[in-house]
Amino acid sequence: MKNNELLAQVEREVLGWPGVWKKRDEDGVGGIGVSGYRYGYPETGGPQIGHIHDNGHADFRFPREVRDELIQSGRAIPHPAFPNSRTTVSYMIRSKEDVPGAVELFRMNYERLKESAGRRATRRKERSGPTPEP
Repeated sequence: MKNNELLAQVEREVLGWPGVWKKRDEDGVGGIGVSGYRYGYPETGGPQIGHIHDNGHADFRFPREVRDELIQSGRAIPHPAFPNSRTTVSYMIRSKEDVPGAVELFRMNYERLKESAGRRATRRKERSGPTPEP
């Protein structure tokens, strides 16, 4: 299976989740295009769930303890350019067997960011006080 077909499989899955949108950058490092997937509203931005370079190299940012566990368990590798990063992991998508692992990393970050956004919304609502009756 060609790499672009593999990346399209991942993209279809990730873009099917509520609140996820794509931002494409044709001028990534080394001239390689990058597709970033974000959670939130395109008008206001939103945190990146992860991104995939056109060569199949995917990158994700997680809290340090999650990053370390992903590397120790073999589910991800340290970022090749930033191996000492405290938060960044990478994953290579080279075959159809790699697609579920990439989707799992996107899903982990999606769920984490969705939960975080929910907590922020709850705090904002609590600070604004009760809504007056009409």
